Amino acid sequence: MAAGTSGQSRMQVLDRNTLLRAHPFFKDLGDAVIERLAPRVINSKIKKGAIIFRKGDVGSRLYAVRSGAVRISTPSEQGKDAIFNLIVPGDLFGEIAFLDGGQRTADAVAIDNCELMIIERRDFIPLIQDDPELAVRLIKVLCGRLRKTSEQVEDIVFLGLPNRLAKVLLHLYRPSADAPPKTKIQVTQREISQMIGVSRESANKQLQAWQRRKWLKLERGGIVIVAPDALRDLVSSGAL
Repeated sequence: MAAGTSGQSRMQVLDRNTLLRAHPFFKDLGDAVIERLAPRVINSKIKKGAIIFRKGDVGSRLYAVRSGAVRISTPSEQGKDAIFNLIVPGDLFGEIAFLDGGQRTADAVAIDNCELMIIERRDFIPLIQDDPELAVRLIKVLCGRLRKTSEQVEDIVFLGLPNRLAKVLLHLYRPSADAPPKTKIQVTQREISQMIGVSRESANKQLQAWQRRKWLKLERGGIVIVAPDALRDLVSSGAL
């Protein structure tokens, strides 16, 4: 019995090793780091609609998305959400409170069934102290998040609705050069409108116009991008 349990445990560590290697943040780390980290990784399946954490919660975990999508937002007293980001496979979230041990700065909610890898702060901080490359990678994640937030503010101030909407759709369609294009973006029109700072009605009007042009298809529970090049041309031209 003990031998069987031990063998199963080794297989679980090997599986977590493989999962870490498959994630963009971890894949190029040295064998020694992966072997130290793999036994401490928690694999978790989260149902659509589940609250992962709330703003103000004490944060001690870093999350890596394997599948699904997570909405990062902050609620207002009027009951409306300001959506900062949609975290997709290959991304991390929860890094701010994870690093400083403070409170969560936003809510995190699964907007699709998700598979997450979870790492506790107490297990990760010693690795950062021993391997500065990990610290550099997390700094890059934080800088990327800050750049994106700055860009979102600039877009709201300087760009018209079509440009803002096209940029968000393209990011969700292919969040990075390494990511494959998505067949369907799992996002609601309400979430899209909150990301670009307009009413749902205004976002829907523009989406309907693009559907008539056959740039995209509006489907239940998401949007299918049919002509990404047309959206890219719109963003590049700066046309309103």
